[in-house]
Amino acid sequence: MSKRDLRFFITDMLEAIEKIQRYTAGQTLEGFAENDILVDAVVRNLEVIGEAAKYIPAEWRKRYPAIDWRRVVGFRNIVIHTYFAVDVGAVWTIATRQLDELKQVLTQMLQEINEG
Repeated sequence: MSKRDLRFFITDMLEAIEKIQRYTAGQTLEGFAENDILVDAVVRNLEVIGEAAKYIPAEWRKRYPAIDWRRVVGFRNIVIHTYFAVDVGAVWTIATRQLDELKQVLTQMLQEINEG
């Protein structure tokens, strides 16, 4: 995989995180859970993150072990295959508590690629 390809996937993930953070800013779990459009938008962007994460090469995943890459991809698979039973509370937790660390790591990865 070329560095350009990797940049593309990282950028997709960062853009999806930005959207999720923008969509959930100022929201409560209750307000989020009651807004089907908002839930759908966040779930869709989590799918994008998981899909793009599948293309992060193993060598890069090993360089950044703070991220549980299997879980990132795995959540996408759960959402895709059990869309009718998505746990809104789990989506909320991921969206509001777990994306900052991923965003930080992806930013570091992109910086490393750009400097390399």
